[in-house]
Amino acid sequence: MCLAIPAKIVEFPESDKAVAVAEVGGVRRRVNVDLLRDTELAVGDWVLLHVGFAMSRISEEQAQEQMEILLMLGESEPALDEVRGYTFAES
Repeated sequence: MCLAIPAKIVEFPESDKAVAVAEVGGVRRRVNVDLLRDTELAVGDWVLLHVGFAMSRISEEQAQEQMEILLMLGESEPALDEVRGYTFAES
């Protein structure tokens, strides 16, 4: 199953903002946000992640709904496992 996982942006370690640090369920990982370069992103924004790439910005309410759906489907733990596996190289 392909999962889109809601994550909260907590940091932009790069000056060009192509990479962000996002948090999902207490797990923090570097994620690529370059697909959203035409979208104003800021710390505290929520995005949907797929295989380490932010696909769209969403509201906090949408993020909560998505996590509840993943929990109901029994996919919340596999989603966290996926996030734990993201590995973008440090600059």
